[in-house]
Amino acid sequence: MKAYVLKNIGDFSLEEIPGPELGSGRLCGLNKENSVSDDDCVIIEVKAAGICGSDIPRIFKNGAYHHPLIPGHEFSGKVVMTGKNVPDTLLNKRVGIFPLIPCHKCAPCKKREYEMCVNYNYLGSRCDGGFAEYVKVPADNLIILPDEVTYEQAAMLEPLSVAYHAIRKAGLCGKTQGIEKAACIVVCGLGTIGLFVVMHLLSMGYRNILGVGNKSSQKDHLSHLGIPKECYADFNAGDIQAFINEKTEGNGADVFFECVGKNESVSLGLNVLGPSGRLQLVGNPASDMNLTRDEYWKILRKQFTVTGTWNSSFTRSEDDDWNVVLKSIASGKISPEKLITHRFSPEDFYKGFEIMRDKTEDYIKVMCIM
Repeated sequence: MKAYVLKNIGDFSLEEIPGPELGSGRLCGLNKENSVSDDDCVIIEVKAAGICGSDIPRIFKNGAYHHPLIPGHEFSGKVVMTGKNVPDTLLNKRVGIFPLIPCHKCAPCKKREYEMCVNYNYLGSRCDGGFAEYVKVPADNLIILPDEVTYEQAAMLEPLSVAYHAIRKAGLCGKTQGIEKAACIVVCGLGTIGLFVVMHLLSMGYRNILGVGNKSSQKDHLSHLGIPKECYADFNAGDIQAFINEKTEGNGADVFFECVGKNESVSLGLNVLGPSGRLQLVGNPASDMNLTRDEYWKILRKQFTVTGTWNSSFTRSEDDDWNVVLKSIASGKISPEKLITHRFSPEDFYKGFEIMRDKTEDYIKVMCIM
């Protein structure tokens, strides 16, 4: 089969290699203790795969946990082979794939909080992932796609679910909902996750949303989703605190999503939230995080709620993040394909990695269509 193989930092190319097999052992990655028998796996023919922002440093800067590795954790496809313990009814099913493989033994796993598994495996970073024609996947990690959902849309289930998980942690949906629809919500960082947060919020009925980004193209994407351009502020131009203060008539924001991972945007959140505000931390940290004494005082005196979020929940229940998001796509409540800016064939897919690495073009979601 053809696959994009990472042999070492920066040594990444499309190659012809043997395809995955069933019956040859176990699906193993970095954590040998957390491996899955081939009897419980399937072979997926990949139909669409997206590049995550985390793939770029993994390929060009930091490397993976081990080499060689086939990266890619945002993908969808069709089941073409099943292990001995997997029902034949899964054959030829169109599926999305939850990339985190839990150990099912640690304390979080026993509470079905698999996203916080201590001994997890992970497709595309700890074992081979979806930048290939075929990939071996545990059957428990599959979610069957309804006819209304395309392979492209399903390849975005992972980032969509990460965004929804953050919204759930902020208490804005489902059983945890505890804020009025008229609340002022600021989304700082308008990359893929930030824009998906906005997309979800709009589908839930929230309208008082302000976006903070650093590219003019992000204002356009925000506008295409339905947020007026006057509700966008450029982090690099003007006084963002004054902008939010004006938009909230001096009351401050109710919820602030930090989707950047930088000290200055965390500080911004603490300085623009109103009393009892909620700071939802989403972005992976780019450096150490430090709070000033005044910022810490604000957390205490204004009784802020500061919450972290990680990954997404996939428990195979109807109300987990993945199933809720899948229903939203199937019903037409959200249309994630609106954020696909680049589509490539497998042969040209490397151009997508270069665009994201070198930032030679504006992009949101870069997709490979098989």
